[in-house]
Amino acid sequence: MSRPDASAAPLAGVTVVAMEQAVAAPMCTRVLADFGARVIKVENPNGGDFARAYDDVVNGPGGLAAHFVWCNRGKESVTLNTKSPAGMEVLHRLLDRADAFVSNLAPGATARLGLAPADLAVRHPGVIPVEIDGYGPGGPISHKRAYDLLVQAESGSCAVTGYPGMPAKPGPAMADFTTGLYAAMSIMALLYGRAVRPDPGPAPHVELSLFDVMTDVMGYALTYTQHSGIDQEPLGVGSPAVAPYGAFPTRDGQTVVLGTTNDREWQRVARDIIDRVDLAEDPRFATNPGRCAHRDVLEEAIGSWCARHDLAEIQKKADDAGIGNSRYNKPSEVVRHPQLSARDRWRTVGTPRGDIQALRPPPVLSDYEQPMGAVPGLGEHTDAVLTEIGFTTDELAQLRADGAIGPAYV
Repeated sequence: MSRPDASAAPLAGVTVVAMEQAVAAPMCTRVLADFGARVIKVENPNGGDFARAYDDVVNGPGGLAAHFVWCNRGKESVTLNTKSPAGMEVLHRLLDRADAFVSNLAPGATARLGLAPADLAVRHPGVIPVEIDGYGPGGPISHKRAYDLLVQAESGSCAVTGYPGMPAKPGPAMADFTTGLYAAMSIMALLYGRAVRPDPGPAPHVELSLFDVMTDVMGYALTYTQHSGIDQEPLGVGSPAVAPYGAFPTRDGQTVVLGTTNDREWQRVARDIIDRVDLAEDPRFATNPGRCAHRDVLEEAIGSWCARHDLAEIQKKADDAGIGNSRYNKPSEVVRHPQLSARDRWRTVGTPRGDIQALRPPPVLSDYEQPMGAVPGLGEHTDAVLTEIGFTTDELAQLRADGAIGPAYV
């Protein structure tokens, strides 16, 4: 598929200004950039987004942090000192041309900077303000700092992950990532509303908290507990909702994950895969609640059968029986996964330290491939962006001398 001009992107012509850190807001704006929006990332000249320094694994020692590379492709980095009146004036000139302003600063930070939604409604009424915070305003813990792990613990996510007595944080940054997606979806919805209404009026603002998003993600577990009074125990690579469903070691030293979702599938597992007609006819296992209550019996039967067979044979029998199954993979195996290479999922992306391979955005749009711009260096686009909005070379030099913008990018 040939790559189209960026002007064909769904969000071409949309400009987003972001004051963002870590993952949640950067993921929101990366998604918007993937759909063609112009994202101007405003960073502190002294280090910028602190996710830049989480590690240095990308392109060798002294390289880039994996989190930052993941969340920040396709953006322009402008370094501004927002403690400087001149720096703030530059920011307002950027907002004069923006469609949305995304931030995930500490609680109260945008208000102290005069950038709260109420402030923007007066000075920049056409800008959609999107504020991402930890717990949302107006509650007893609204003031607290919130990172992904903290919110996952507070929302109950850690309590349903791991094993009984051994809770764990889900590996991916679920709170950050999902909040970023909700934020991007909110902006797209409001942009659409603006486009279809003849007189949309001032831009509405969006408030998103990691805690609200994670309690939504926890919807099944909270609903179950709300109506049963039972806190379900975590089951490792398994689910308290259905049985049998879990991970089983194979004869050739690998691990297969097998799952059933209904009574018919259970019958096929018992009869066609593990050859246990006795279990198929046992009334204890006729329904999913019964199977969940006696899951230890089923897991022992499936586990002992898997231990006598190789992974390829198990997966072939499961596929033939129409039973869902997968191979338990480590990240090092996923980056070499044949499904990704066969479907052309990798693309070359530029970084300040050389090109890397990165996965394409998940949505596959017919006749269009989303742009995947480079990962920006800190302040790489300061001069170009400010020149574009009217600053002269002499004015840039004065802003730099006054400490309002960062040093020239090298």
